[in-house]
Amino acid sequence: MTTGNELIQRFEQFASPQLAESWDNPGLQLGNPDRPIKRLMTTLDVRPEVVQEAIRQDVDFIFAHHPVMFHPAKNLNTRIPQNEMYAQLLSHGITVYAAHTNLDTANGGMNDWLAAKLRLTNLEPLVEAGTDPVSGQPVGMGRIGTLNGSMTVREFAQYCMRIFNVNGLRWLAAPTDMDKPIHRVAVLGGAGQDFWQSAVKKGADAYVTGDVTYHFGHDMVANHLMVVDPGHHIEAICEPRLAKLFEQWKQENKWDFTIVQNKINTDPFNFMVNNEGKN
Repeated sequence: MTTGNELIQRFEQFASPQLAESWDNPGLQLGNPDRPIKRLMTTLDVRPEVVQEAIRQDVDFIFAHHPVMFHPAKNLNTRIPQNEMYAQLLSHGITVYAAHTNLDTANGGMNDWLAAKLRLTNLEPLVEAGTDPVSGQPVGMGRIGTLNGSMTVREFAQYCMRIFNVNGLRWLAAPTDMDKPIHRVAVLGGAGQDFWQSAVKKGADAYVTGDVTYHFGHDMVANHLMVVDPGHHIEAICEPRLAKLFEQWKQENKWDFTIVQNKINTDPFNFMVNNEGKN
């Protein structure tokens, strides 16, 4: 039987925890990785509804992108939904592991998946982050590359909505830039507004990232950077991509567990369109 430790050791050769940001909390979150894995679930988030789905499917190992224990629990009062979720995980013997900013930075990881979704070519890191401790190759957060052809600002926003399959998104551009052709695109999954200046310095016409706030938006527009914010949840691309990666490793290592993908939508946001015009 394949144990959780065997999977973790192989994964950490691909996306070393040493690549994670100092504020992050990747790695083992909960449970016992010494136990054999029979059924593994890949997921972006570990939320109570995801845990209930995992229990229904007899999952005993959850591999997530977002850490479930990002902030320390101050008590174990199970009237609090997060604590009750921990209790459910423990009582059903489910181990939880998370790969967050180390997966964002790793070559072949999250931001390469998003860049491939955008069909960008000639990729390079958006923000250099030194050297991978395992492979010795240069690594970096985010990606910047070239679109096949060019699009207008509106066309690119519509393109992002279509390829990321979102019901709505926010986009920013100065009125004087509306006819500007979009050729060079930067992308950073999650909340990447802190790195917009790197996108400008590297010549990006557009920057795709999530959770852009009001004042950052003003600064981006003032610097003639078109920005598309399709939301944090586009990182759910990790669910099929991790499953595919683990299936490959299963074949190579003759592992014997089943892999399933989370099917619960954990995006907390909905969109309402004002068809009567902007007030």
